[in-house]
Amino acid sequence: MAKQIETQIYQTLDDIVKYLRSSDKKYKLLFAHNGVGKTRLSVSFKDIRKSEGKDRDTLYFNAYTEDLFTWDNDLDNNTNHYLVLNENSHFFDGMEGSDIENKVRPFLHRFVDFDFKILPKDREYPKPRISFLRTEDKLDENGNKIVVQDIKISRGEETLFIWCFFLAIVQMAIDGNERYKWVEYLYIDDPVSSLDDNHAISIGAHLAQILKREDNKIKTIISTHHGLFYNVMCNELGTAYAFFMKKLNTNAGYSLISMRDTPFFHHVIMAHTLYKAVQSEQLFTYHFNMLRNLMEKTAAFYGFSDFRACLSPDKEDKDGIIYDRMINIMSHGNYSIFDPTEMQEENKMHFSNLVKRFLETYKFNRKLFNELDKGEAYGNE
Repeated sequence: MAKQIETQIYQTLDDIVKYLRSSDKKYKLLFAHNGVGKTRLSVSFKDIRKSEGKDRDTLYFNAYTEDLFTWDNDLDNNTNHYLVLNENSHFFDGMEGSDIENKVRPFLHRFVDFDFKILPKDREYPKPRISFLRTEDKLDENGNKIVVQDIKISRGEETLFIWCFFLAIVQMAIDGNERYKWVEYLYIDDPVSSLDDNHAISIGAHLAQILKREDNKIKTIISTHHGLFYNVMCNELGTAYAFFMKKLNTNAGYSLISMRDTPFFHHVIMAHTLYKAVQSEQLFTYHFNMLRNLMEKTAAFYGFSDFRACLSPDKEDKDGIIYDRMINIMSHGNYSIFDPTEMQEENKMHFSNLVKRFLETYKFNRKLFNELDKGEAYGNE
């Protein structure tokens, strides 16, 4: 018998915010695809206090957090590369006198080999900024290791640095630092969106370790589109409320589908989405990205290193070469769900065959598909 799926329908993001704030559950996890409104939800969660005339209570990490750090690349001389801090943000309220550098370093050195120093504003430079340095294995004439100052770090390294800076502030809030006593909630949105799977696992496990401190009284909401990171958090925070967030058709609002007992349920939802697209013949180029993603996760689950293991040959493509090339080409194009382009008729035919053969080979629970259909129908009433 199929498990009943608990689905809640909300008309607006503010309605979801009110639900999340009304729950006493310490941890809440949201899985949602890009474009659904995760980041907007995190902003609404923070801003609803302002609209009610109340003091702030949420420390958040999302796409806007990275905007608090901007590069000054010294384009004229190309010598001093600084990451400049937006000192007007409450994010940095407790930095002065907190020994923040030594709080960030233990987190940072778990992932990278460079170091940094925070430079206060002065007459020469009117803003606080961060300078990065790296110690090389080469020795100078005195036998000391060479330290390269004012280096420019990569985009991925910058993302990790900002994440570690955030964790240091989280640690101060949990410790009861006077300047962060206003923090009642952490809202973390997609901290690993641009990082590889190895970092997703280590970041997720490390974050859970911090959140599960016995003295932590702060409630946490985590939203992500990264399947592996989501599953790590589900496993590490075993008592968390877990949901799949979905935008309903015809602007009917949003659904939160309970995933409390099924942390891998987003794969079923992805398969259901492709199944529905084939049935309706409403096939767009971005569906190739979704199919490849599903095949990659399925191949990994079965112990294969490549999605091609999930390609079932047929009489028109016995070696799977055509399907392989089609998925590779179509899934690497810049096909956005925000600007959908309908597939050409020939591609529709090949894509439909791919999906049908995949679902025949890998038996997803079709009764769960029916449950998802009920949730969509309810949302469109």
